[in-house]
Amino acid sequence: MSVPFLLRRLGSILPVLGIVLVGSFLILEAAPGDAVDAYVAQMGGADAQQLEALRQSWGLDQGPLQRFFAYVTALFSGDFGWSSAFQRPVLDVILERLPATLLLMGVSTFLAFFAGSLLGIVAGAKPHSRRDRLLSLTSLALYAVPGFWLGLVLIVIFGVTLRWLPIGGLETIASGKTGLARTADISRHLILPVAALSSVYLTLYLRLMRDRMTDLHQEMFVQALKARGISSRRIIWRHIARNAVLPVVTMLGLQAGVMLGGSVVIESVFAIPGFGRLAAEAVAKRDTALLLGVILFGAFAVIIANLLVDLAYARLDPRVRSQRQ
Repeated sequence: MSVPFLLRRLGSILPVLGIVLVGSFLILEAAPGDAVDAYVAQMGGADAQQLEALRQSWGLDQGPLQRFFAYVTALFSGDFGWSSAFQRPVLDVILERLPATLLLMGVSTFLAFFAGSLLGIVAGAKPHSRRDRLLSLTSLALYAVPGFWLGLVLIVIFGVTLRWLPIGGLETIASGKTGLARTADISRHLILPVAALSSVYLTLYLRLMRDRMTDLHQEMFVQALKARGISSRRIIWRHIARNAVLPVVTMLGLQAGVMLGGSVVIESVFAIPGFGRLAAEAVAKRDTALLLGVILFGAFAVIIANLLVDLAYARLDPRVRSQRQ
């Protein structure tokens, strides 16, 4: 991939983030209530003077336009504002919660993509065979199951009944574990949430890979390879699977934002203190500054994920690479 193309994609980040920021701010302004209302509701009430003092201290006494320009000006200096819900800088709160979500999403995406693609190859290697029908029916049934419901079922079976795995959190609290012991502890805590989050996307990649491989079996270049006496295993893995994986890679980038949204529910089910759960808390407490920071970081993560997918796509398809020279 050429450097000019990469620079063009990087240059599009700021305009996209600007559009996301303006749209998000307008939507939040249209919502009823603010952080002071949520705070006072938790405290049990306050008089008019206390409400006014809180709004002045949190900068909510100004008009929407003034607050927006003040927020944008602060952003250019790296200041994402003050979280009224946590009484800490927004950037500190986000950076504290972000690693947990990146770990959960990263492992879930890796499992869903590679396991789904591999099972799709197995199903598509012999279309309409018994194993193809079995995998197709299983994937369809699993796709119909909501992730949060699957997570609750996994908790009941493996956490409550069998007691094989922990039912919540990212690691054992105050365990004092370090090094490999801590890594193993975090891995055990991730098994159930990763299984719940990746299940839907795994079936999606499986179906897409299987359908694309079925179509490619009818292509002329496949028939030509068979006529030349090339083994079926080599045709499937070297030619059909490599071409079939391209739309799966494209879907991988499109699903980045959806998976980030799905992590909100999964993190709530498994009590994981991550980025998605932070967004839910910001909404509940009407913390506009924190919610805007969460949205901006989420949008940036999705943009970077799509950029990485573009790089991988160009690597897999020489035609795309030649067009971007």
